[in-house]
Amino acid sequence: MAYDFFAPENASSLSSVVAFTFFVGTMAMMAATAFFWLEMRTVGEKWRTSLLVSGLITFIAAVHYYYMREHYMETMTSPTFFRYVDWLLTVPLMCVEFYLITKKAGATMGLLWKLIAASVFMLVTGYIGEAIYAAETQSWIWGFISSIGYFYILYLVWFGDVAKLAKSSSPAVNRANKALGWFVFVGWAIYPIGYILGTQGGLFGMDLGVNAGFMDVIYNIGDAVNKIGFGLVIYALAVSDQK
Repeated sequence: MAYDFFAPENASSLSSVVAFTFFVGTMAMMAATAFFWLEMRTVGEKWRTSLLVSGLITFIAAVHYYYMREHYMETMTSPTFFRYVDWLLTVPLMCVEFYLITKKAGATMGLLWKLIAASVFMLVTGYIGEAIYAAETQSWIWGFISSIGYFYILYLVWFGDVAKLAKSSSPAVNRANKALGWFVFVGWAIYPIGYILGTQGGLFGMDLGVNAGFMDVIYNIGDAVNKIGFGLVIYALAVSDQK
């Protein structure tokens, strides 16, 4: 008989994996923070703020991951509140990176606020659906509303103002924007998919019944890849464009 890792009788094994990914996530985020901040001294002055923000993103995530792990170990429940607080701080900062790399090409404060507003809208409405209406069939409605913010950011990065400014900037900035755009398109897609799979009624009122612990593992891996990956793209841009 095949071993069903996520079956109820194997819950302790799943709990160990969830706790382990929280721990590894914390360590990875802290290591990335140290790397980004130490490397600020080695890059051109115009990229130091971008690396500072990259370090802030991973530092904030590391602190929240420490508390999320403690919450999970004490309650054996998914730390939804802490996760959204983390995202509410780090995702807008990730959007700030798009403004910073295109600032020299003419990015305005208006564009910055569009990105921040869209990210906050996406997260607040997502939290309402996942935490407040989690046990009700209308959670999918809030998920749909939340996706509007996600697709707006996607549009700005791939086809809108951010994409146009990046193309008019240096080849290095254009490459970096495309790389960050792939993180938004592929990496960030983990979160709406997780919302659909893990929220009761998340798929047009239907409950797919995916184990919350399994989704925590996916979120933990996704967070580390997305947040550290964002910073590494910025670092590569700063190293390649030292003028």
